[in-house]
Amino acid sequence: MTLAILAKPEELSDLRLTELMNRSGHNPDDFAVSHRPVLLKESVDNLLLQEGGTYVDGTTGQGGHSEAILRAEPQVKTVLGIDWDPRSMKSAQARLAEFGSRFVPATGNYADMAVLAAGRGITIVDGVLLDLGFSSLQIEGAGYGLSFQVDGPLDMRYDPDGPLTAEEIVNTYSEHELGQVIRRFGEEPRGMSIARAIIKERPVTTTGQLASIVGAVLGRRPGQRVNPATRTFQALRIAVNDELFNVERGLDAAVGLLAPGGRLAVISYHSLEDRIIKSYFNREAATCVCPPGLPVCNCSQTPQLRIINRRVIKPSSEEIESNPRSRSAKLRVAQRI
Repeated sequence: MTLAILAKPEELSDLRLTELMNRSGHNPDDFAVSHRPVLLKESVDNLLLQEGGTYVDGTTGQGGHSEAILRAEPQVKTVLGIDWDPRSMKSAQARLAEFGSRFVPATGNYADMAVLAAGRGITIVDGVLLDLGFSSLQIEGAGYGLSFQVDGPLDMRYDPDGPLTAEEIVNTYSEHELGQVIRRFGEEPRGMSIARAIIKERPVTTTGQLASIVGAVLGRRPGQRVNPATRTFQALRIAVNDELFNVERGLDAAVGLLAPGGRLAVISYHSLEDRIIKSYFNREAATCVCPPGLPVCNCSQTPQLRIINRRVIKPSSEEIESNPRSRSAKLRVAQRI
């Protein structure tokens, strides 16, 4: 199946976002680069869209994947779009206004998708898409504190009403606790050294200040493409939003909603997420989960999933060239038995 999209994905994203954000009172100049959905064709194709079907875009962001599903043939009935960030949801609703009631918005955590769906009269769906990255709006927009490229407050919450901020973590955690967060969630070998340097400079209140501290510890090799603060920022973002726990909960919720034959497509961007997804798919597709060495299987395991792609799907070289932020993306797909 191929997508019936009226413009190239990058053109569709840029033009529609500018037009609809102007119409809704948003200023597109607030965002240096319009968000380009990653692995757009690959993820939507792998959902095997059904005529009149119901789908969940559990991480709607600015609505790029939802728009592709709604424009595709065969025509689906409904896309339930979920996002934790009300600012992103507002942009998505403006972008997708032309689809009327076919797009059903829900502001909340995708890990709670079963409850959010039930509240809108949806109890079973034909497919779920999860893109676990964050959007250009969140990277470049004021107030998020997710990027070292834009100096701002150390916030990092997807939910602006969430209980924990990155500023609280860096200014109240002990050296050991902060170092463990950076090492575990950022996979940063020098996490303890970074934590020690942060504590010496407390209070740390802006993204620029934090990036400068990390850069002074790690340095930067000539020609190094990745900012040395990348892993530390990733670690804090994961901790603030409890992202890894939400991945496991979200996978459970998605499988529980899927109709037999329905597909779950998940795009991840770092190894911690991908390991959870791979492990979950393998476990739910296994015919036996007994501990090794047992002479007879006694687990009574009933597989819930069939894995569609054993090898991850990655962006093409053309996509990476046009959208460098896609370079670390990995797509895994499974089907409900």
